[in-house]
Amino acid sequence: MSGREHGHDPALPHSVQVAQPHVNDELEVVPGFERENLQGWIPQLATEADIRAVIEKAFDYRGDVTVTCKGGSQVTGYLFDRRIGKTLSDSVIRLMLATGNERPSIPYSEISGIAFTGRDTAAGKSYEAWVKKYWEGRAKGEKNISIEPEALE
Repeated sequence: MSGREHGHDPALPHSVQVAQPHVNDELEVVPGFERENLQGWIPQLATEADIRAVIEKAFDYRGDVTVTCKGGSQVTGYLFDRRIGKTLSDSVIRLMLATGNERPSIPYSEISGIAFTGRDTAAGKSYEAWVKKYWEGRAKGEKNISIEPEALE
């Protein structure tokens, strides 16, 4: 906020304050959005555009994906990184494997399929419901309560 917007106009004496209208409901309003339910989806990867679009969806997905490589091997894990190059050979994805500590890199050009196999850990959840459970516990007089995430499985 500039000085003038904040009520500090250099043309006015310092003792004069310019009142600013405050409408609290309009200060921090962000439109919401709905997430696609991708869990269980196995898209067709026919073109380069399909591959790039599905990888972007997999990158935003909050669960594990199973990547099938052109040689037939499969890798399951959380897609935590993608490096976008000019060609499919220059672009790679990186996964945190469901088992083990490896972080393999797979070139886009080696991917023949991606399946959204893992549970979307945030599907159907909302921050409001999470906090509501906390405050209900406090209202009942529970001590030493905290907001803990649900067990994944």
